[in-house]
Amino acid sequence: MNVRTRFAPSPTGYLHIGGARTALFSWLYARKTGGTFILRIEDTDRERSTQASVDAILEGMDWLGLEYDEGPFYQTQRFDRYRQVIQQLLDSGHAYRCYCSKDELEQMREAQMARKEKPRYDGRCFGRTDAPAGVEPVIRFRNPQDGAVEFEDLVRGKITVGNKELDDLIIARSDGTPTYNLTVVVDDIDMNITHVIRGDDHINNTPRQINIMKALGFEPPKFAHVPMILGCDGQRLSKRHGAVSVMQYRDDGYTPQALLNYLVRLGWSNGDQEIFSRKEMIELFSLAAINRAPSAFNADKLLWLNQHYIKTLPVEELEKQLQWHIQAQNLDVANGPTVADVINAQRERAKTLVEIVAISRYFYEDFAAFDESAVKKQFKADTADNLQVVHNELASLAEWKGGPIHTAIQAACEKLGVKLGKVGPPLRVATTGGASSPSLEITLELIGRERTLARILRAISFIQAMP
Repeated sequence: MNVRTRFAPSPTGYLHIGGARTALFSWLYARKTGGTFILRIEDTDRERSTQASVDAILEGMDWLGLEYDEGPFYQTQRFDRYRQVIQQLLDSGHAYRCYCSKDELEQMREAQMARKEKPRYDGRCFGRTDAPAGVEPVIRFRNPQDGAVEFEDLVRGKITVGNKELDDLIIARSDGTPTYNLTVVVDDIDMNITHVIRGDDHINNTPRQINIMKALGFEPPKFAHVPMILGCDGQRLSKRHGAVSVMQYRDDGYTPQALLNYLVRLGWSNGDQEIFSRKEMIELFSLAAINRAPSAFNADKLLWLNQHYIKTLPVEELEKQLQWHIQAQNLDVANGPTVADVINAQRERAKTLVEIVAISRYFYEDFAAFDESAVKKQFKADTADNLQVVHNELASLAEWKGGPIHTAIQAACEKLGVKLGKVGPPLRVATTGGASSPSLEITLELIGRERTLARILRAISFIQAMP
């Protein structure tokens, strides 16, 4: 069997964490089995669907590297096909027109609740021959009245739902537009979907969809319903927990490798392993290893993973990702060290790509002012004279490299008769504006000779003017 999975988001908002995990699991299963992964945009909700949301979904999939083999397919381009299937169901007696008004449905519901019954449509329009004038009917699927729907969920095990628990759901609105439970069935049939991997919030739809599929003469695909993601407080995941757009994580400086690694561990595990390459995810993934219990989103864990990937990804990959952040922060890197050299200098010191750019600005442009707390701690009465000696040693260097720079600073310390701790910290403040940077020899090499010497002289003048 050629495995065919699909990710079918509704473009009524951004691609969020839950959707991205569903896409990842579907993608992994297709790649694991040598199957096909399909992207389908379920955009029949015309009032809420937007092109901006479609673009956000496509952009998120591209950033995460979840390439699809077929699609994107759009449901709004398949209305003729849905109308054909609806007519087929009407002709076969598996669907009927319902003329009930909203008031009539509400009265039905109130009466059922008064009798302590489960509110559901009672099928009163089935077999109805009179058509009220001026009323555009909805189309309802005639659900089987007896028996039960039974299927083996690949995550939750056997699930059985009695048909008496299911009412005759609407498959076409009064304006003729099809509803979700009809379109998803038709699409899964036409696209030969073999495995539906989705959130367990869809589990109530599954028996209904199985019944529609069987009424059309098709065997349903296999289903795997993935538990929801909760916040760290056990509540449903929301924006305050980190349930933001996938692209917001890009904007905040996360690598797609870190986010994918984090998502795969939200509800799936391979022993105690925490770090997974893309290749390992594909090789090790299985639907049987998906947990039944909900997963908890942990922002600190994601940040830890991001720091790991910043430290370990090839510099070429980080440089490619960093370009977006360089542009976003309006940093001109044309006149300064290579971005690759800066990454190598800063990757151990940053948790996000945003942070790498922010703490590297002094390599490319002069800072407006010295950090006040650093000045108070490091700029003393004798600092100007010490920095002048360092300046003279550095100015005499024939080669501006880390080794000679280190030697020159040591020579200055010997001339002054002091240890490096007396010279190094003030020199760092003088050349970077603050108290934190990579090792001095690397920092000064990347800043460059002219900038370094000019900044030392600037610091000397600043100290001499201090009250």
